[in-house]
Amino acid sequence: MKIRITTLLLTLLCLVSCKKEMLFPIASGRPYEVLVVMDRNMWEKRDAGRSLFDVLDTDVPGLPQSERSFRISHCTPNELDNTLRLFRNVITVDIDPHVYTRTKLKFVRDKFAMEQIWITIQSPSEEEFADYCKKNRQFIVDFLTKTEMNRLIKILEEKHSKVSLDLAKEVFKCEIWAPEELTSFKKADHFIWTSNNTASGMVSLCIYSYPYFGPETFTKQYAIAKRDSVMMRNIPGETPGMYMHTDSACTMAKTISVHGQYAYELRGLWYVENDAMGGPFVSHSRVDTTRNLVIVAEGFVYAPEKMKRGLMRRMEGALYTLMLPAELAAKDTKPVADEKSDTAAADSI
Repeated sequence: MKIRITTLLLTLLCLVSCKKEMLFPIASGRPYEVLVVMDRNMWEKRDAGRSLFDVLDTDVPGLPQSERSFRISHCTPNELDNTLRLFRNVITVDIDPHVYTRTKLKFVRDKFAMEQIWITIQSPSEEEFADYCKKNRQFIVDFLTKTEMNRLIKILEEKHSKVSLDLAKEVFKCEIWAPEELTSFKKADHFIWTSNNTASGMVSLCIYSYPYFGPETFTKQYAIAKRDSVMMRNIPGETPGMYMHTDSACTMAKTISVHGQYAYELRGLWYVENDAMGGPFVSHSRVDTTRNLVIVAEGFVYAPEKMKRGLMRRMEGALYTLMLPAELAAKDTKPVADEKSDTAAADSI
């Protein structure tokens, strides 16, 4: 009887899941597009609306020119029809002094469409709402950005560069899902470089390694020095004296979490010494505990005539798919861009 009941429950769960997928459309809108649902006068003229707009209107860090973090759309609660409910990223604002005693951000996934994130910010007053937005600006930006990156990771799982995957396995005993157009490659000692090899809109992935010597390994100065030595040796320019170099004055460094483990992020600009080439890059440095190595995965872009936000975010999303040997052996770690943060409370509802 237990076997039959278990089988029946599994069948019902599958039917419910399949029914949801059949009934729910895929969320609409482009990546990094956000719909704000708020009273028009509040949105356009009052501090509450302007504070949320200023959060979403921030620039993407580490790019050579100003590019917005998100494309912003707005509607009032009365205008939120069946079509707008399908937006991929929705932020609704609920201000009511009779119901709420403090400001809180909540979210639900797949509310009206598959792959949708629906955020509600509840507050007792416009003043507290505006203050919350100002204090938690980075959390809101990071949460939406990593939500989009996790959508990308699902796509990369199905369609990724076999060249990058095979080289990562061969040289580093790692796995990574890079954009499938990365088909050209170079392999050297402790180094791989894959690229779409186009004259414009060039995107590239590099992975390299070096010994781990303890926490002092993860400093901005050390990480940049290692990057410059690796790139100088492996990515030369067209003539002698030309090589890739890091613009250290425009490079930011911080610690992040990847698959729940420590990682060190560099983000900034690169250029070719004695040449006019340059562009943005982002890298993750992580420790391979099985061999006491630092494994660095980096995405960089060369696209002088194009906006670079979309290109860079695709490469950054790919970095979160890097699986180190210990993670592959564990078999229970899944590639994901961590959407949680200690800077604010976000409750799943």
